[in-house]
Parts: sequence; C-alpha cells; structure tokens
Amino acid sequence: MDTYVALGSNLGNPEAEIRRAYDFLQTIACLPIIRSSLWRSEPRDCPPGSPMFVNAVAGLKLPADVSPIRLLDSLQDYEIRAGRPREHGHNLPRIIDLDIIYCRNEQVQSPRLILPHPRAEERLFVMTPLAEIAPDLRLTPRSETADQIAARLSATQICCRLP
Repeated sequence: MDTYVALGSNLGNPEAEIRRAYDFLQTIACLPIIRSSLWRSEPRDCPPGSPMFVNAVAGLKLPADVSPIRLLDSLQDYEIRAGRPREHGHNLPRIIDLDIIYCRNEQVQSPRLILPHPRAEERLFVMTPLAEIAPDLRLTPRSETADQIAARLSATQICCRLP
C-alpha cells in the first residue's frame, strides 16, 4: 500500500459510517484496501459534551494518475455526500472525517494539504489503527515506526478496539 487514510465519525451510527467510507475508498483504489479494526476514542480538542469517536485507518494502492490533491478532492466530495456540511467548524462532531495521513512518501506543503499529516504522530486514535495495518511505516525518514509511536502515545492517551 502506498497511501493511508484516517477515518473518524462521532455522529449518526459511527461504525456504519466508517464501513460506508471503507466501501467508498475501495472504489478509488486499484487493489483491495487494507482495513484496520474499529477503535473508540475520546474527543480531543472538541467542544464539551462531544460524543465519543469511532476511528480507523485504510491502506490503499492508488492509481498512478491520482495525485494527493485529487485524492483530497475525492475525500472531501465523499464527506459532503455523506452529510458533512460544506462549511464545518474545526473539531466539531461529524458524520465522517477522512484525512490523508501518508501518500507515496510525498512531502506536500500547500494551503489545502500538508503531507505527511502534521498531527498524526500526536494522535493515538490515528497511530493505533495505522500500526495495526502498517506497523513498520515511517511517516518521514527520521520518524519512529507507527508501532513505536502508538506504544509511546498509549502511555498518555486511550484508544480501545471495538469488538
């Protein structure tokens, strides 16, 4: 796999929303995607009273003609079709949130997209499912592996696998 997308939901039926998003991601991948387990986490940096999140990570092999920006456009179009408002405040509860964590070892710095994802290594709810499907992945050449980061973050954050 050359691309990893984090999935999160805390409105509606979050588990079903994640599964629908997995099905969507399969439509843009050129090989079967790899799906992490579903994980429950507490909202971070969200308004008080925000519901718990269900999180996951998908590993994709993208067609060669799909750039990171084109992937971002596809993910944002899907979020809107799934019911996420076009103008959505930062860290508010959401039907679905799809974030590109890593794409083909590309480094991107643009107003719309930064790769690898700038906060992924701070979030257990991203690193735990990522470590499940790509434990040896390094988001940058100098970073620890996904497995090492998840182990370190688990000392201060909580993320539980759903049955």
